[in-house]
Amino acid sequence: MNAEYAFAVAPMLERTDRHFRYLFRQISQRARLYTEMVVDQAILRGDRARLLDHREEERPLALQIASREPKDAARAARLALPFGFDEINLNVGCPSEKSQQMGIGAVLFREPERVAAIHQAVYAETGVPLTVKHRLGLDEDEGYAPLARFVERVAGAGVRVFIVHARKALLSLSTRKNREVPPLRHDLVYRLKRDFPELTIVTNGGIGTLEEVRQHLAHVDGAMVGRAAYEDPWRFSRVDAEVFGLARQPERCQVARQMLAYLEEELARGTPGRAVVRHLVPLFRGVPGARAWRRALTEGPATPEALERALALVECSK
Repeated sequence: MNAEYAFAVAPMLERTDRHFRYLFRQISQRARLYTEMVVDQAILRGDRARLLDHREEERPLALQIASREPKDAARAARLALPFGFDEINLNVGCPSEKSQQMGIGAVLFREPERVAAIHQAVYAETGVPLTVKHRLGLDEDEGYAPLARFVERVAGAGVRVFIVHARKALLSLSTRKNREVPPLRHDLVYRLKRDFPELTIVTNGGIGTLEEVRQHLAHVDGAMVGRAAYEDPWRFSRVDAEVFGLARQPERCQVARQMLAYLEEELARGTPGRAVVRHLVPLFRGVPGARAWRRALTEGPATPEALERALALVECSK
């Protein structure tokens, strides 16, 4: 197991923004966090501060980029470097129609030489090795061989970390259905680790509990959790103790109060309160008063005073 990658929270569009990452960092000090996917052109031409800004407390933090052209990827990585990311990850897994039209994301699985060239360009420009997040295969691909071929070719260019969404991508389906319809095959990711022991291999897809994380860690270097971490972040409140061996156990109301202070700071910076508060809705799932908490946060104002009142509705000892 590579402890650096033992537990990670997946990049999720409109989910893993800096406010959610700050929340999850209160729950786990060691989880590896990822930004939402950022297209290289947005970094090159857009508001880089808005796209890339984060707090030091969010680290370890990886920037996930989507790119097709090695030169553009390298320029985007160089511009992102001063923001202090711990990793630059290339998306080779997004199956959305827009990504297909742009030639980025999952379709790059068919072009391992291009992925290798992107890595080489980024490394030459920044000195930072690229990591890759990808699927088992595409469409008609079956079994282990397509996965092994892709990893062998890309690893030959110097990539050493592969995060594998343990489903293939069906390009005719929507992004949502691609999270559900193709069957999970974590066993193929396990085999990848056996065949390439020198690489760091992380498995991703359908992981919903800390017990499942521990089961995967018996076979690979890390487990990456997606929707389960967003929909019920407290489910992983013991990850530091049980995965990383740290003598800490966060307390739910302390986390909420830390987010109250964070909300005040962000409001002073001009951040809309709703941008922060929306991530707190599932924090007390399963606790007496959770329904009242959710209602207060979704129907009431996104202010520190409203958050303080909502805290009085839940049992903090649970």
